[in-house]
Amino acid sequence: MKKLFQLTVEGRHRDRLLDASKHEVRKYVARQRRAALPEGVDYWDFACRFGSCEADATEVHFATLIALMDEAGKSGAHAFFVSIIGAHGVRVAKPKDEGGGSDSRSDQLMRHLGSSR
Repeated sequence: MKKLFQLTVEGRHRDRLLDASKHEVRKYVARQRRAALPEGVDYWDFACRFGSCEADATEVHFATLIALMDEAGKSGAHAFFVSIIGAHGVRVAKPKDEGGGSDSRSDQLMRHLGSSR
């Protein structure tokens, strides 16, 4: 989804246009997340860009996108550009602690329960 959202339209309130743009972004993301995942993919990830126009849009994290849209509305911007591209995400296991450092809480609990019997 690549779109330039206008915040100044004759006869429409600015706050309603901002709310409509946020709704459209959320609706697109929800529809994309409902799509079937390809083989070997764990989740849908999103590559996002945000700016006042397409030429000066910069990469942003998806979690900050709505806040940036709110900032643009409060700052009096006439329009803003949003680009959201769905990407495949694969979860990576955290590496095991090999230095004999702190164990996880579940390992500590199991050791404690085993020693108290």
